Amino acid sequence: MSRAVRRAASGAAAACAALALTASPASAHTSLTGANPAANATVAPPSQIVLTYADPVQLPQVVLTDAGGGRREAGKARAVDDKVTEAVKGTLPNGVYTVGWRVVSPDGHPISGTYRFTVTGSTGAGAAPGASAPAAKTAGNGSGGSSGWLWIGLAAAVVAIAGGGFAWYRRTSGAPPNE
Repeated sequence: MSRAVRRAASGAAAACAALALTASPASAHTSLTGANPAANATVAPPSQIVLTYADPVQLPQVVLTDAGGGRREAGKARAVDDKVTEAVKGTLPNGVYTVGWRVVSPDGHPISGTYRFTVTGSTGAGAAPGASAPAAKTAGNGSGGSSGWLWIGLAAAVVAIAGGGFAWYRRTSGAPPNE
């Protein structure tokens, strides 16, 4: 390989590594924009959970648990455009409930999160275990990061540095170029 071709290849590798490390990936991750019941709200027993996202979502999963870990959702969650609906099983007794959700965003990445709300004024049978526990803060929308892009960028940098180091070693060691 001629010296000019090696330099061009090294330059191209360095340029690719620079782009991989500096370019921010296109991210179409959606996020939870609203919920009914809302996070940390105190409400009458709801008949359903409605989650609203910034974008249409698919493959929804919603889990509603009481303070004792008992499941309270009925059937499968349904996604229509940017809304996910999950029916509630029966009338919820007074207490603290946790909503755990997971959906797939338009770019194919799964996102998830949890939040809590409190039910008061219920005529449902028996209080939920731990009914006096305070509502917790929202755990976040779980939109995750782009750690995969970080690893790809780091791998490209390692390859570029190794290639540049090899080219530099060959040039300074006096080895004859392969032509």
